[in-house]
Amino acid sequence: MHVAPRPAVFVAAAALLASMALAACRSSEAKPSDAAPSSTAAAVPVGSAVPAVEAAVTDAGADADAGAVAVTVTIVDAGVDAEAEGGAPPGCPSEMLKIGRYCVDRWEAHLATKTADGVLSPWPHYERPEKGTFYLAMSAAGAFPQAYISRVEAAEACAHAGKRLCRRDEWRRACRGKHGYRYPYGNKGKRGACNTGKIHLLEKLYGNRPGAWTYEVFNDPKLDREPGFLARSGEYETCGSDEGVHDMVGNLHEWVSDDVGSDIEDILARDEVERKKQPWRVGNAMFVGGFFSTTIEHGPGCTYTTIAHEPTYHDYSTGFRCCMDAPGVEKTKTRKKAR
Repeated sequence: MHVAPRPAVFVAAAALLASMALAACRSSEAKPSDAAPSSTAAAVPVGSAVPAVEAAVTDAGADADAGAVAVTVTIVDAGVDAEAEGGAPPGCPSEMLKIGRYCVDRWEAHLATKTADGVLSPWPHYERPEKGTFYLAMSAAGAFPQAYISRVEAAEACAHAGKRLCRRDEWRRACRGKHGYRYPYGNKGKRGACNTGKIHLLEKLYGNRPGAWTYEVFNDPKLDREPGFLARSGEYETCGSDEGVHDMVGNLHEWVSDDVGSDIEDILARDEVERKKQPWRVGNAMFVGGFFSTTIEHGPGCTYTTIAHEPTYHDYSTGFRCCMDAPGVEKTKTRKKAR
């Protein structure tokens, strides 16, 4: 099914702003047509000072001879006792939480630039990442998270930090907490618990006349500098899971590494994602969680999933956080065993 990409906020706000449907259609026409490959494997450019970190998993058939038998080595789950005692478990960086075999950032990511001599400088959260600049993904309470970022750029920033984008299943598990809640804090939504449900800035600043909401307008730096909308990480203390992961609902949409496949509607139905219909096509990327002007348009709480945009898309609502494979968790390996 081929549908031209539309700005993220329009897709999210379709149910709320039906009278602006014409503006949504026209604003999508202003969007650049160039699209990057949907895979994030090419996110780090050739020659980057720090290459993307990839999990090294032994191919079971790469060097096994005819007399070899693949044997799965027991997985070592490090840090269980440390989790019971509180604090960061061994292996996960202090800004991350260990969940089973992976670590997840506790807060939405912001960016820092790194010079050739190793000096780090914070990047303004309201400015687009510049081509050719080396960015690191950072996670900390009290910082404004990075907006205006594409999935390609988010994946590269995570890789430069020795991390990766979260998979959608990892992201949902972190959002729902140990008890599998619909929202980070419980099964029933609470107004004001997370940074959601605010008026749409585009309507406030640009009105609702047809054609006013162009792709350039969606990337206007002043949108995320407007007081009272984008919040600092951790500012909404009630928007945290029972394990201490914050702002997974609202504030900014968060890119995940999954691509949209032909079975996406079956997947969303399987996951019981309650959502309004939205356009999609195979190869699109996904972002989840909603942002500060959404509520339940594409699913309530941790189920919120948007599938309408390609990996190069970005606007004032798009952000991210990183995950990584947990150190101390051994990969499945192959060893020879005599018959």
